[in-house]
Amino acid sequence: MFKFKNIINILIILSFSHSLYAKKIVIKMATLAPEGTEWHGLLVELGQEWKKATNGDVRLRIYPGGVVGDERDMVRKIRIGQIHGAAITTEGMTEVNQYFTAFNYPLLFQDYDDVDFVRNQLNDELYNESEKNGFKLLTMVDVGWVYWFSTDPVYTPSDLKRTKIWTWAGDYKAVQLYEENGFQPIPLTTLDILSGLQTGMINSLGLNTMYALAQQIFGIADNMLDMKWGNLTGAIVVDMRVWNKLKPEYQKLMLNISKNIGKRFQDKNRYGSDAAVNVMKKYGLKVNKPSSEQLTEWYDLIEKMDESFRGSFITTDAYDRLMEIKQLMKARK
Repeated sequence: MFKFKNIINILIILSFSHSLYAKKIVIKMATLAPEGTEWHGLLVELGQEWKKATNGDVRLRIYPGGVVGDERDMVRKIRIGQIHGAAITTEGMTEVNQYFTAFNYPLLFQDYDDVDFVRNQLNDELYNESEKNGFKLLTMVDVGWVYWFSTDPVYTPSDLKRTKIWTWAGDYKAVQLYEENGFQPIPLTTLDILSGLQTGMINSLGLNTMYALAQQIFGIADNMLDMKWGNLTGAIVVDMRVWNKLKPEYQKLMLNISKNIGKRFQDKNRYGSDAAVNVMKKYGLKVNKPSSEQLTEWYDLIEKMDESFRGSFITTDAYDRLMEIKQLMKARK
């Protein structure tokens, strides 16, 4: 009798532990990337591989093109459980993890060695802090270089100050930083960029070239300053509450799939910025190359603004850590 009870108890425990992990899970994931773009294609492939690896127990439902809202909206909706994940850029990730604000530092990244070095140095903070804040960071990839696009040519900071600059809606720190330094920021959602350009509400914006091509923004903002303002980092995140419902073996498989697909995407698209520029040039984009003197003006501007980055555009901890990394960057060159 004693042995029989033990067997029953063991079966109950096993049954209970098995029920801790949901049998079928649909992960609702949002992105600004329009259908048909490389970034959207990555998510489609991700969903197919997850489904195969989990025998159909985990499926990905994608909400593309900003239908869920801007990236800050996506993060907020993950927190309240309306969606479960997002493929977002630095803008959204700064709401997830303060250390992603380090990627906002202008003119810091001029080649992929710089990008890889900073990302590797910050690796623990980027992954661990995201998880502490309730988000499983599955992979990080380059989305491409960011350049200034404008309706009229921009060569110097003074030229840019005469324009009305698009900034992300809700990014009050960026607005404050621009205003304090004599610029004219206009906050809008990404869905309002085209109408803002058409009406003259904005006439300049810092954008990734592939997004400018996909959204046909270069048709109006048809001048591009040939100066790498920044490198846009993309990330795929899932709500930890949903992630913890997955079987451990599924977690391991899905994480490996995410990193492998992310790496392949990055290897293929690292030079997608150049290809996008070449396509836009064929359709009327004017690429304006600054002189060495004009470039110096931009670097002087960043040096002047440097102290105002700390605690505003870039959080205090992220800024201090980035300054340590900058010293290491200088030492290796």
